[in-house]
Amino acid sequence: MDDHQQPVIKTNGPDSSSSSFSDLQYQSGFHNHFSSEALRGALPHGQSSPLLCPYGLYAEQISGTSFTSPRKLNHRTWLYRVKPSVTHEPFKPLESSHRKLVSEFTDSNSSTTPTQLRWKPVDIPETPTDFVEGLYTVCGAGSSFLRHGFAIHMYTANKSMDNCAFCNADGDFLIVPQTGRLWITTECGKLQISPGEIAVLPQGFRFAVDLPDGPSRGYVAEVFGTHFQLPDLGPIGANGLAAPRDFVVPTAWFEDSYRPDYVIIQKFGGELFTAKQEFSPFNVVAWHGNYAPYKYDLTTFCPFNTVLFDHGDPSINTVLTAPTDKPGVALLDFVIFPPRWLVAEHTFRPPYYHRNCMSEFMGLIYGGYEAKADGFLPGGASLHSCMTPHGPDTKTYEATIARGNEAGPFRISDTLAFMFESCLIPRICPWALESPFIDRDYYQCWIGLRSHFTHEGASAKDGDIQNGEKED
Repeated sequence: MDDHQQPVIKTNGPDSSSSSFSDLQYQSGFHNHFSSEALRGALPHGQSSPLLCPYGLYAEQISGTSFTSPRKLNHRTWLYRVKPSVTHEPFKPLESSHRKLVSEFTDSNSSTTPTQLRWKPVDIPETPTDFVEGLYTVCGAGSSFLRHGFAIHMYTANKSMDNCAFCNADGDFLIVPQTGRLWITTECGKLQISPGEIAVLPQGFRFAVDLPDGPSRGYVAEVFGTHFQLPDLGPIGANGLAAPRDFVVPTAWFEDSYRPDYVIIQKFGGELFTAKQEFSPFNVVAWHGNYAPYKYDLTTFCPFNTVLFDHGDPSINTVLTAPTDKPGVALLDFVIFPPRWLVAEHTFRPPYYHRNCMSEFMGLIYGGYEAKADGFLPGGASLHSCMTPHGPDTKTYEATIARGNEAGPFRISDTLAFMFESCLIPRICPWALESPFIDRDYYQCWIGLRSHFTHEGASAKDGDIQNGEKED
C-alpha cells in the first residue's frame, strides 16, 4: 500500500455526473487498495461475497493476475453491480473496417528493418470515426497468446462511442492523448484525460471514450502478460520522478437503465468480437480492490538531471515500467522529456549519439524536441530499433557547438515528448511502412553532419599512420 495516502471511501451519486465530467472526484495513490461506493452502504462489510449483497447487487471479481501471484504483485478488484457482466449474447467476430490491429507479430503480418523511421502527424478522418474504429497498430513484438510482448498503436477519432463499450482481453492500454480531451467511462467510474496527461486501462476492464472537443489524436502502448509499475529509484533515494500520490483512480459511478442492443466490443488475440446485451456495463454501484483504471498528470513529474557534466541516460525520465523477469530489463518503459533546466558544464547538452540494445519509439505531444530542430512534429512519431544509430540532427549539432562552453544555464520549455522503450525488437506493420505520412527523407537530417576532425599540432605515436603513410 502507498504510504502517502490511505484509501478512503468517496461517494458519488448516480446523477451527480451523468452528463458532465467537470466535477469528478478521484482517489489518490498508485496501486493502493481502494474502496468507493456511489450509494452509501453499497459495499459489504467483513467479507467480499456475502449471500446477499447490499441493495441486491451482484458481487463480481476481476483478476489482473493469477490467484497465486505474490501478494505484492497480486491485482484484483471486487465489483458490486446491478447485473453481472456475464449477461450477454454469444460473441461474434466483428469485421473491422480497416483490420489494422495486431496482437501477434509474425513475418506474415509485419516486417523488420534497422532503418530509422519517422512519421508525420496523421490527419483526422473526415468520416465519422470513434476511438475503436480509429485505432491502428504501428509496430510491436511478441504475442498476446503467449502473454509476452507489446504493441504500439495510434488513434485518430472525431466522434464519441455510441451505445457500445470496448474491452481489451489482450493487455493493458497506456493512452497518451496528443490532441483533444478524452472522457473515459469505466466500470470503476469516470476519468477525464487532457493532452499532457495519460490514462492506464488495465486488461479486462470495459470502457467507453467520449470526445468533448471533437477531433482527437494520440498514442497507445499495450503490454501483454504484465502490468505497469513505478520504477525503483535506487541511489536517487525515496523521492523524485513520478510520485505515487499523483496517480489517481476514479470514484464509483453507475447507470441503471434499459439499453437495448448495447454492444460490447472485445479485443481478443488482436481480433475484434461483439456481443449484445440490454444494459450498460457501467452499472457498478461500489467496488474495492487494487486493480483499477488510473490517470497521471505529466506536469507533476519531478525530473532529475546532470548538475555538473555529461548528459544523463534517458532512463532517469522513466514514469512507468512494465518489467520482464530479468532485473533491470523492461518489456516496455514509458519515458518523458518534460520542460527542465540544462546546466551541464563543458558538455554537449542534447542527447548524445547512440546505439542501444533497446528499441525506442518516440512521440511528441506539443512543442519541439531538443534533438530534432526540424521535421519531428506534434502528433508525429519515430522508431529507432535495436542497435540502429540515432541522435541529434545536423542543425541541432551545429547550433549546440556554436554556443561553446559559455552557453550558461538554459531552460527547455513549452515541450513534452515521450518514448516507449522495449528490450524486444519491434516488427512494423505494412500500413505503417506504406503510409503516406512516413517521412522518406528522415535519413537526410543526419547526412549534413560534416567532419570536424583536426590534427594540427598533434604528433603520431610509433606505429601510427599519419597522412596516409607509414612511418619509417
